[in-house]
Amino acid sequence: MLAAVAAAVLAFASPGAGAAETELRIRLWPSGRGEGAAKTWTLECAPARGTLPRRAEACRRLADARRPFAPVPSDMQCTLIYGGPAEALVTGRHRGRKVWALLSLRDGCQIARWRQVAFLTPGYRSGR
Repeated sequence: MLAAVAAAVLAFASPGAGAAETELRIRLWPSGRGEGAAKTWTLECAPARGTLPRRAEACRRLADARRPFAPVPSDMQCTLIYGGPAEALVTGRHRGRKVWALLSLRDGCQIARWRQVAFLTPGYRSGR
């Protein structure tokens, strides 16, 4: 019994435990979906691998982020600021949970949401 408790404690205490359950595909359309080819990257954490540049940093930032792919609440009032036509789609798993996050720059709330995970779209500056 004591061995089982010790094993459980070690499993939860090990660094990057949730990171191992991160496997993402990121697609970016700079001019919007349906407008030209998408740029595509992959990212897996623990160990950091995939095609995304600066994978280890991206995994660290995702591990530190609180709900990085949460949608904007439906009752949120957002500023009418247009950041551009770009769209990004992040799919896969993060911390073991399914991810399907469509990012856009259509208003202030969406721009803020994109900026939280902008490190997943290298070379593209979200919102002006």
